[in-house]
Amino acid sequence: MAERKLERGPFTARKVETITARGMHHDGHGLYLQVTETGKSWVYRYTLHGRSREMGLGPFHTISLKEAREKAAACRKLKLEGIDPLEHRNREIAESRLQAASAVTFKDAADQFIKAHKASWRNPKHAEQWPSTLNSYVYPVFGDISVQAVDVGLVMKVLESIWTTKAETASRVRGRIETILDWATAHGHRTGENPARWRGHLENLLPKRSKVQRVEHHAALPYREIAGFMAALRKQEGVAASALEFLILTASRTGETIGATWDEVDLEHAVWTIPANRIKMAKEHRVPLSASALAVLERVKKLGTEGFVFPGGKTKRPLSNMAMAKLLERMGRDDITVHGFRSTFRDWAADQTNAPREVAEMALAHAISDKVEAAYRRGNLFEKRQKLMEEWATVCDGKPETYAAPQ
Repeated sequence: MAERKLERGPFTARKVETITARGMHHDGHGLYLQVTETGKSWVYRYTLHGRSREMGLGPFHTISLKEAREKAAACRKLKLEGIDPLEHRNREIAESRLQAASAVTFKDAADQFIKAHKASWRNPKHAEQWPSTLNSYVYPVFGDISVQAVDVGLVMKVLESIWTTKAETASRVRGRIETILDWATAHGHRTGENPARWRGHLENLLPKRSKVQRVEHHAALPYREIAGFMAALRKQEGVAASALEFLILTASRTGETIGATWDEVDLEHAVWTIPANRIKMAKEHRVPLSASALAVLERVKKLGTEGFVFPGGKTKRPLSNMAMAKLLERMGRDDITVHGFRSTFRDWAADQTNAPREVAEMALAHAISDKVEAAYRRGNLFEKRQKLMEEWATVCDGKPETYAAPQ
């Protein structure tokens, strides 16, 4: 096989066209014509800070010899100033791409983030709150501004107006801004630090929530008053009254109750099975139904309802999540909340029964936090919960003997 001949320059335009041997042909001053089986291209070779590098300058069919020499000369000037030509070009490309990407506004980025993640949000209310809070507090300030241009000043402008008056909402808004900006960074729409980050950043600019807002617990009815309340509740008419009675008897949450469907209920075995996608702890929860809870379901079933156990005013829609709260107002009990009845149940279980803590916690469908407790609860303690819920129903039905403290 004949030895391939590598040419040395300086070349002429005509000479460059005639070179066909594969390899690196040196024109001079670090400029090479690289010939491969796929074609010819220009390469600039250089050494900077003891490091040898190669930088492609473009294909021969696009970049002429003259243009290649001009590009190589520009690289040599950068090198003379101690600037790495290859890194300099990469930075320019990145900046150009960022400039193009920066046309994406914060609202554009938020819309794309919500669209990409909405399916993974189990709670419909949670999915609604994202665009709602952004529309109310963020978009009026910097919704139409490039996502790259969002800085600390703009974030503070949003938060300062609500941080001391709506602390919980403000905290969620901050977290959503941070998440969207992180998403934008990951997709190449912005660079730099996240101006909405809390730790080591906004925590130094805003007062702690604990300093501006006291923890507000859901107002709860004392358990010794539950029998009297239930008697008054049972005089009320309508689906909301039945739903509230059922919620109290099962110690369930508002969303779990109004979202209950008949296919979740097993009347024969007295069990209500709430699927994982409808419960806070994201795990299927079996609720033992007391005789009183079953009586509520039998009463509602006679109304001929289909689909939702507690239907709303609109066809194929559940009861509104505000219906039970409005009912409490009509009863003159705006001093308590619907969610507070779970606290009523929990206080009663702790003070007036021998039920172990883990039984009461599982009755409330609380998440497991302790590994030992988790192992103990593996069987879900269903039979013990059945007994506890029957006792609770007896209290709600006004049987005073259940108020006697355990010996």
